[in-house]
Amino acid sequence: MALRDIILDGDPILRKRSREVTAFDDRLAKLLDDMHETMLAADGCGLAGPQVGLLRRVAVVETEDGYFEFVNPVIVAASGSQKGSEGCLSVPGKSACVIRPQKVKVEYYDRRGRKHTGEFEGFTARACCHEFDHLDGILYYDKAVKEDKA
Repeated sequence: MALRDIILDGDPILRKRSREVTAFDDRLAKLLDDMHETMLAADGCGLAGPQVGLLRRVAVVETEDGYFEFVNPVIVAASGSQKGSEGCLSVPGKSACVIRPQKVKVEYYDRRGRKHTGEFEGFTARACCHEFDHLDGILYYDKAVKEDKA
């Protein structure tokens, strides 16, 4: 495994739509391993292909619910709502309040090309939505909302 450079805000690759993965091979496995290692080293909870300079529909997420690898993920259902602060490894030192679904149902493939369906709630749902947005060139602050002042 190897650490990869994290692409920072302002690089045009972060605004492009990623291509679907078609080859489930050793290169994909190495990419996913490298992304996981890079995410952990940067003290993050998620990382998507464009953030390491590759326009591929891959993302890794690690929360209290476990470690997940998503290849060609699609959110097929979403329900509820949660509002909270988000940051991003590609936008260091900044954060914004974003509204996300409370629960998502995701269809995706694993590194071996096997199809899965998973349901995720709370922070894990938020992390999935954040990372999957990267695959379409969307950054969290594009969805920022004004926080209510109590």
